Amino acid sequence: MVLRAFRTRFAAVAVTSGAALAGLAAPAQATTGPLPYVALGDSYSAASGVLPLDPSASPLCARSTKNYPHVIAERTGAALKDVTCGAAQTKDFAGSQYPGIAPQLDALSADSRLVTLTIGGNDNNTFISTILSCAAAGILSAGQGSPCKNQYGSSFADDIDTKTYPAVKAALQAVRNKAPHARVAVLGYPWIMPPTAKAGCFAKMPLASGDVPYVRDIQTHLNSAVRRAANETGATYVDLAQASEGHDACQASGTRWVEPALFGTNFVPVHPNALGEAAMAERTISTLGLG
Repeated sequence: MVLRAFRTRFAAVAVTSGAALAGLAAPAQATTGPLPYVALGDSYSAASGVLPLDPSASPLCARSTKNYPHVIAERTGAALKDVTCGAAQTKDFAGSQYPGIAPQLDALSADSRLVTLTIGGNDNNTFISTILSCAAAGILSAGQGSPCKNQYGSSFADDIDTKTYPAVKAALQAVRNKAPHARVAVLGYPWIMPPTAKAGCFAKMPLASGDVPYVRDIQTHLNSAVRRAANETGATYVDLAQASEGHDACQASGTRWVEPALFGTNFVPVHPNALGEAAMAERTISTLGLG
């Protein structure tokens, strides 16, 4: 029954989810008025699962008005064009994710001056496959051992290296080509799991104790691939590793930045809550030195 409930709840993710380098000179072409800001990316950028929803977005995207792009725009006075969408993959930058939804790259132009995004977690179903597979294994093993690691080994990391990394790099280069004067900031994903098993977390994130560090290592691998792609395309990587330490899905409400798979507050589990989105915005503003 627990496994069935978990699969039913987490299935919602499949439907709804899913800067130039710091030393780079400012664009030669000056702009007047609010900073033209375009937000791209997946459910971590859209804040899928956080209410209220953005009425200007397709319901399929589950975009929130409390996502980090909205917070950045409110804090800086930037003119935001938000095309973030839950479940977005790198392929949805150049192609339509859902009928009637334009490719995300269409929002960019030579006038764009700031672009932010999170992307890569949905490619190859990395997040969904990891959490679902490891949770199923954890439930069957009653939380003992490392059944997911034993079964899948390096397969998730291998997919990140051979498929996700080149796809993210190509997507970031496409952003650069469409918005050559923009500062492009790609955010890492905040921690979902703590470094080691935490007492009482199995009820919310049913991973076997030995698979907790395994899942964390997969996320480390993904963030490292995103960082590498950013460095190689002239984008700024916004590192959330240190900032989000101690704010994972195993923490108490009011402390955690990411909601757990079970007994959380978001209607889309294993995604940032409003507190997490605000923290992502703050880290981005600090990294880019935005006023």
